[in-house]
Amino acid sequence: MTRPTPGAGRFAPSPSADLHIGNLRTAVLTWLFARSTGRNFLMRVEDLDDRTHDNVAQRQLDDLAAIGVTWDGEPQWQSRQRERYDTVIAELVERDLVYECYCSRKDILSAPRAPHAPEGAYPGTCRDLSTAERAAKRETGRPPALRLRADTGEYTVTDVIHGSYTGVVDDFVLRRGDGVPAYNLAVVVDDARSGIDQVVRGHDLLASAPRQAYLAGLLGYPQPVYGHVPLVLNAEGKRLAKRDGAVTLAELGVTRTFALITESLGWPSSDMAELLGRFDPARLPREPWVYQPV
Repeated sequence: MTRPTPGAGRFAPSPSADLHIGNLRTAVLTWLFARSTGRNFLMRVEDLDDRTHDNVAQRQLDDLAAIGVTWDGEPQWQSRQRERYDTVIAELVERDLVYECYCSRKDILSAPRAPHAPEGAYPGTCRDLSTAERAAKRETGRPPALRLRADTGEYTVTDVIHGSYTGVVDDFVLRRGDGVPAYNLAVVVDDARSGIDQVVRGHDLLASAPRQAYLAGLLGYPQPVYGHVPLVLNAEGKRLAKRDGAVTLAELGVTRTFALITESLGWPSSDMAELLGRFDPARLPREPWVYQPV
């Protein structure tokens, strides 16, 4: 696949709720990383899940524009790209890299797993079922998920913030039992098709990078540059959430929100152009920012 010049970064919110200041801070950082390296910046609405809503997506886009995050072209909507995911899954099926899985989340959590595998890593229960066993599973009427038949237990990526990172690569889901393409598949396909060669996002998604990079390699896609930025936490040290008080743009106002974000980064600025001029990835805070409601 030929990568378009000059490459691109992206922000990809899921429209399940209004963006809070932590989400907006990550969006600002993704924009800064892209623009400071001469890349285009794309916006993708990850709306495959039934819990997403078009009106929420529009509010998210409006909030991003209000604080000065600009993007090139029209936002892309995952829900309009189902055919491309089906095509990729069909290719993997043809290569015998996909199998049906009938396990519930409870089954996976209770099953024995390798000592180094994190909680929730798939133990391979349905990987090598016999023909009779698979037929019996189908008779239960439970729609199967489709999993990738991975041939490695781990994979290493390079992150511009964290350096070399090795993570578990299990037989992860490509399509859920309800027919919805899984995140790890959709994000890899969309990034490659859009020419995105820089993936900057929250630190909580670092563990997903090895799975996604491994799948990209199987599909012949170039591996993007990764950067996983520190999250915003509440006073209890947990991920920021709506319940933590005044956290959205509507509650804080544009001026206050932007001031808090830029101050938290160590580069107080009046607008995105000024912030871009001050941005230095080497001086980016490495620790989470603890947000105190105002």
